Amino acid sequence: MSEEIFVTDKTKIKSLRSLTQVVYVLYALSYFTGITAIIGIIINYIKKEEVAGTWLESHFRWQIRTFWFGLLWAAIGALTSFILIGFAILFANFCWIIYRIVKGWLNLNDNKPMIFN
Repeated sequence: MSEEIFVTDKTKIKSLRSLTQVVYVLYALSYFTGITAIIGIIINYIKKEEVAGTWLESHFRWQIRTFWFGLLWAAIGALTSFILIGFAILFANFCWIIYRIVKGWLNLNDNKPMIFN
């Protein structure tokens, strides 16, 4: 019986890991499509309880923070673009989001949780 539970848990983690990877892809694609990050954040919130207590929970937290802080800085950048500083903010935000997608994806690939300092 315990072996069956282990296999089921292992299968569930594998499935959730794949879903986490899909969310990283959706966030990355949002630079080309615009809408996919919204799909990604919806997935994060719908599946948040399923990853609770696993190492994937840290990736979901990382992705959710990336979305909301990225959106905040995009709004600030857009609002201040008329005084030109906004373009620097938008560029910095772009670089920060790319960094977070790449770092998260690499940690996911290595089966490591995200560590928050």
